[in-house]
Amino acid sequence: MTIEFSRIIQGCMGWGIWGSKLSESEMSQRIHHCLELGITTFDHADIYGDYTTEAAFGDAFHSSGVKREDIQLITKCGIQYVGNTRDNEIKHYQYDANYIIWSAEKSISDLKADYLDLLLLHRPSPLIRAEEVAKAVDKLTSEGKIKSFGLSNFTPSQTELVASQSKVSANQIEFSITAFEAMWNGSLDHMMMNNITPMCWSPLGSVFKEDNDQTKRIHKVLDDLIEKYNASKDQLLLAWILKHPSGIHPVIGTATPERITKASESVKIDLSEIDWFKMLVASQGHKVA
Repeated sequence: MTIEFSRIIQGCMGWGIWGSKLSESEMSQRIHHCLELGITTFDHADIYGDYTTEAAFGDAFHSSGVKREDIQLITKCGIQYVGNTRDNEIKHYQYDANYIIWSAEKSISDLKADYLDLLLLHRPSPLIRAEEVAKAVDKLTSEGKIKSFGLSNFTPSQTELVASQSKVSANQIEFSITAFEAMWNGSLDHMMMNNITPMCWSPLGSVFKEDNDQTKRIHKVLDDLIEKYNASKDQLLLAWILKHPSGIHPVIGTATPERITKASESVKIDLSEIDWFKMLVASQGHKVA
């Protein structure tokens, strides 16, 4: 089954207590705002907000009046987080079939969603067993609780291991102008060859977070391109990702309506190849080979 995700995906980690601490009404307003812009996919993980953000979103979704079939919900499981809501001795990963099933069902309940459009394993574990994962995926799929299954932060070989037993539909990785290794280490090539949808977190990279030689070079190029494309810097950074032939879906993390709007408009920007390479070279600090 092919799920159509919006080109820009709204990440919800920062909507709860780990970020903007949006109220139920504010969260409901953000959901409607996203839909008005064509952003219909919302990205979660069970651990966000120390296992509280999914339930907060679920309450907002329920009160929003939005139909379940009008949005796509993604969540991740597997990280056992050390916080206030679970008695974990150490942060670790858990991927036995029973836990994956329990976690997915809890996310569905918290999100008030009936089903998940995409369930991802959050991080690769050295102890992962593909056959155990497959037991959970098969059961959840057959019961209609998940529409598709994928991974997050998995390398090509780790993906192949899981894919030997289960159909992998997506892989959510870090990718941006300052974290572009996936173009060179085979990760994006592997996804393109295996019909795996790439999604990326932290799509703006460190451009606005750090002040160093790399980010200064990037800002200089962006300053030169703003007027040419009538676009803001964050829009140009997203457009750079969107131009990659693998069809990456950036997962934006903002909770600010104005920034969500600007992100949605980045899909209209068609960077020239020359300008795309100017941005890459600025980030690398050297010409291409």
